[in-house]
Amino acid sequence: MNNMPELKLGIVAVSRDCFPMSLSVSRREAVVEVYKKAYGSIYECSICIENELHMKKALEEINAAGCNSLVIYLGNFGPETPETLLAKYFNGPVMFVAAAEETGDNLVQGRGDAYCGMLNASYNLKLRNIKAYIPEYPVGTATECADMIHEFTSIARTIIGLNSLKVISFGPRPQDFLACNAPIKQLYNIGVEIEENSELDLFESFNKHAGDERIPAVVKSMEEELGAGNKKPQILVKLAQYEITLLDWIEAHKGSRDYVAIASKCWPAFQTQFGFVPCYVNSRLTAMGIPVSCEVDIYGAVSEFIGTVISQDTVTLLDINNSVPADLYENDIKGKYNYTIKDTFMGFHCGNTAVGKLSFCEMKYQMIMARTLPEEVTQGTLEGDIVPGDITFFRLQSTSDAQLSAYIAHGEVLPVATRSFGSIGIFAISEMGRFYRHVLIEKNFPHHGAVAFGHFGKSIFEVFKYLGVENIGFNQPKEMLYKTENPF
Repeated sequence: MNNMPELKLGIVAVSRDCFPMSLSVSRREAVVEVYKKAYGSIYECSICIENELHMKKALEEINAAGCNSLVIYLGNFGPETPETLLAKYFNGPVMFVAAAEETGDNLVQGRGDAYCGMLNASYNLKLRNIKAYIPEYPVGTATECADMIHEFTSIARTIIGLNSLKVISFGPRPQDFLACNAPIKQLYNIGVEIEENSELDLFESFNKHAGDERIPAVVKSMEEELGAGNKKPQILVKLAQYEITLLDWIEAHKGSRDYVAIASKCWPAFQTQFGFVPCYVNSRLTAMGIPVSCEVDIYGAVSEFIGTVISQDTVTLLDINNSVPADLYENDIKGKYNYTIKDTFMGFHCGNTAVGKLSFCEMKYQMIMARTLPEEVTQGTLEGDIVPGDITFFRLQSTSDAQLSAYIAHGEVLPVATRSFGSIGIFAISEMGRFYRHVLIEKNFPHHGAVAFGHFGKSIFEVFKYLGVENIGFNQPKEMLYKTENPF
């Protein structure tokens, strides 16, 4: 996966001039030593900042070192103005963390008061409207601070990625898909660029790629990936042609941006004009680290990108689709897994989930579309049950009045056969019924949700906070009522 940032993390210690600078320096050195042993490289700035002149020199040093993310470490109380100005002038995500006191035998000359200094740092950040990541409990030993810094890396990588992301879209939302249509102003506010194109532009480029000399190699790659699941071999040449078209478009159009996601139209005219559905190709690009959302879902594509960077793994985008039938629940779930029927649902899309995230796969046709179209133009879906295991279901969205909102829920895909079609799985999220009603419905979220394979809610939540999202929903436990929930 090469569509995400490489992190170059730096750390700078700060010291208030009435405290021993040596205390802050020695504590910084201890954090760096632990971090390098446990997690790898971190650039240690040689300058400990006491004043604004120190801040300027430190900024020059970390910029010259190529740092794109920064830890500001309060080894003692810390100087409020220089440390917050460093966060202001540094061009990248910043974290603040503070040193815990080391021993009860040295609380005179060895007391740093960083516990107090963190309060002033946060106050000054707010005064200057500066964004920074502050952990849940930002005061710790060298080992604890190293662990907190490691948690920051996935957050920092995602913020850097969003600040250099371009979403390339093709076509308007299909009719009756207003749910995927949201104001894009907030994406510009968080640093994302958008290039909107007509599907005619894509169709023209696709036709120009007919007979491309690279097609046979891509077909061979598809055949090897699909194996015995290659039930529609006759469509692979067109799918390979389409994959090359998208990859070439990305290279020609990403412009000043480093990373790309795609929001693509896949119906209703796509099938009849291109002669296939793009689901399998969408899954392959997503597995390459280039998320592709269905139905021109721009916020869905951005959500997928966030999940890709945080998990450093393939993600998918699914409809929060259908309830689990009572007989299936009674026979295959009840008594085997600790979930009520209202905790379960099926996540589905036509065939956009990558091979590596399916328990089995077959290349098929899109059954829903084939009800009204010739079957031969609906070929190209990748069908199979989604792999069981932990998942994070989440989404970043703009409301109709252009306010960012989001949700996050931990859950799992159950190892239970779906008995259905498409890329599909039986999902279980604790208190899903209440979450569905009081977050997804009440807050007007669309039916698409991004899925990361693993529990990444903590990092995703911090990314949303860093972006300024104030309304972040989650699946609240029984004893924690939603604002709109009837207490009776």
